[in-house]
Amino acid sequence: MMKSSLALLAASAIAHAAPLPIAIGTNTGGNSKSEGIYLSSFDPGTGEFGEVKLGAKYQNPGFLALHPTKPLLYSVGRSGEHPRGSLSVFKLGAGPSLEFAADTSALGWNPCHLAVDPTGSMLASANYSDGTTAAVKLDANGMPVGPGFSQKIEGTGANKSRQEGPHAHGVYFRGKHLLVPDLGLDKVLTYTMDPATAKPVAPEPAAWSSAPGAGPRHMDFSPDGKHAYVVNELDNTVAACRFDDEKGTLETIGTVPTLPADWTGESTTAEIQVHPGGKYVYASNRGHDSIAVFARDTATGGLTSIQIAPCGGKTPRHFTLSPDGKWLLCAHQESNTISALPLDPATGKLGEPKSTVPCPTPICIVFLPVEK
Repeated sequence: MMKSSLALLAASAIAHAAPLPIAIGTNTGGNSKSEGIYLSSFDPGTGEFGEVKLGAKYQNPGFLALHPTKPLLYSVGRSGEHPRGSLSVFKLGAGPSLEFAADTSALGWNPCHLAVDPTGSMLASANYSDGTTAAVKLDANGMPVGPGFSQKIEGTGANKSRQEGPHAHGVYFRGKHLLVPDLGLDKVLTYTMDPATAKPVAPEPAAWSSAPGAGPRHMDFSPDGKHAYVVNELDNTVAACRFDDEKGTLETIGTVPTLPADWTGESTTAEIQVHPGGKYVYASNRGHDSIAVFARDTATGGLTSIQIAPCGGKTPRHFTLSPDGKWLLCAHQESNTISALPLDPATGKLGEPKSTVPCPTPICIVFLPVEK
């Protein structure tokens, strides 16, 4: 029987030494050989991947998200009916397997990230090319039933080649709030949402500002919800912030670099995640092709750099941490591989990749629910 907690299910599987199913979102454009969403498994006991195979054909299913209680996988992408951007729904079956169920407009151009709210009532997307933040209403079965809202906050940033306008790059639900890092505006926008309508309760979002030209891309939160961490793509930094869960607002504590001080090449950050134990934070560097590791002060929220580890491939677009906190699975977009790096929960440090398998243009890795 499917349970609501992915972490509990995965932990149960780990306790029984069972491989965990994973889904991999990809880019199907350009010279990519990808055809859609791929499926595989990962054995946390051995650090080995299972066979990587096509799970469902779909165009540009880069980022993926799970429904909080139902066996549903959501994806960004494009379809014939929605060529500028779509949000799709796939039913998860045994094996695992994927069955296309529905798609709808992303209400914007080129969706690059998505999230489902904790009640399963809203599906939000960040649309990079036109800078819109959007949400659609989900019915009791997790299917899209109508648009909620689509909004763009006008503005520019200091980097004229990348910040000529808004570029929403991530969407994150925290309780009643939807937080949106916008690379083009150097801001994280906070919308207070109404789950009944999938619309904001106020016309203008609250906003936190990064350093000029930093380019906020993605973010994550500490397990206790008191702190948030924003990875800035353009200046290769991580901003540590206090988070007010009642107001949904951020207050900067400090900023730390993700690259070595003597690095002179080109690099941009991509993904950020807080370790399940709350003591460490990880961020990926594309160009330097590494994972920056930070020790987290659980009282103040401050970060201290402790390691910059090779990621095992080229262009670490995304990574995810295993539910037991002992592995980091990294998607290498340009080397067409995914790797498993061992992680020491006591020190937070990463080792050399244990295993690497081919996968066409991987963008996102998600652990899927497992049944007991």
